[in-house]
Amino acid sequence: MKDDRLYVHHVLDCVRRINGYCQNGEEAFRESELIQDAVLRNLQTLAESTQRISDGLKALHPEVGWRSIAGFRNVLVHDYLGINLNRIWEIVSVHLPVLGAQMEAIRQETNPPE
Repeated sequence: MKDDRLYVHHVLDCVRRINGYCQNGEEAFRESELIQDAVLRNLQTLAESTQRISDGLKALHPEVGWRSIAGFRNVLVHDYLGINLNRIWEIVSVHLPVLGAQMEAIRQETNPPE
């Protein structure tokens, strides 16, 4: 479970960073290659971290789109020239908040109060 907690923490850290980078909205995201690069790097790290979470923990949380995240990771790593900024913004603005809430619930479940 220790490794799972570490990777859940990494995912939540990436969500926090991406939210910070995108706090000024879509226009700022589109105008700044620096923000785009930071978001893409953190999405890649987030996706990679989810791949290292144990199958057991994943099985306990079918509500998380584990396979979709894995597929997206493959696009980020292997088809980086085909990345669509419209799709990235949709992920950041629509899907990331949901994933963040799901991962926070998992974090709370795997780190019960003492």
